Amino acid sequence: MGFKIKANKREIIGKNASRRLRMEGMIPAVIYGAREATVSLNLRKKEIFKILKSEAGENTVFQISFDSEMRDAMIKELQRDPVTDEILHADFIQIKMDKTVRISVPVVTVGEAVGVKTEGGFVDLMTREVEVECLPKDIPEHIEVDISDLHLHQSLKVEDIAPVEGVEILSAPDTILVLVEAPSKEEEIEVEEKEEEVIAEEEEPEIIKREKAEEEKKKGEEKEGEKEKE
Repeated sequence: MGFKIKANKREIIGKNASRRLRMEGMIPAVIYGAREATVSLNLRKKEIFKILKSEAGENTVFQISFDSEMRDAMIKELQRDPVTDEILHADFIQIKMDKTVRISVPVVTVGEAVGVKTEGGFVDLMTREVEVECLPKDIPEHIEVDISDLHLHQSLKVEDIAPVEGVEILSAPDTILVLVEAPSKEEEIEVEEKEEEVIAEEEEPEIIKREKAEEEKKKGEEKEGEKEKE
């Protein structure tokens, strides 16, 4: 575990106290779990950002110290302002490194589906996370699924995930992860209309040129006619 963050015990709790902490650049938090009493904490924003910017993000295992204590922990939940997305409160869960944990891990696709390259389809990521169980040291940053061989209307399910050593997939095996779909009729019509607009834009300059040439030719003929009359 490369991450260590510092916090302080929070003696005064409540909305007003939490508001004052945020104004000072601090975040109120709690830590619980592993049969330990819940402890109220406060810590600087940069400590949270240090975790979130790591490769594992919210699934990072870290050590949190406060007073003379040091505990192994993970982020359980971050409460955010619905408008500004600022972090308002953090819930940490204490873990034991020799005990398995259940967490959700992001699903990431690799490769380009045949159904997209040659059959005009598009990839729809139906399930963005899967639930897994493993020891804290074995938590994967993400679960990869190779979609290269997928044709139109074909899919990959949880049961198709390649085994990951030390990791048990808990999500239902028949859960669809990725589906290659054909565009709807409305989308096809929109594409056709856009193509027609592009063609029209490309042809328009030629039409204008021809019209101008004909107009100039007509003016020239009229001038010749007037000269002959004179």
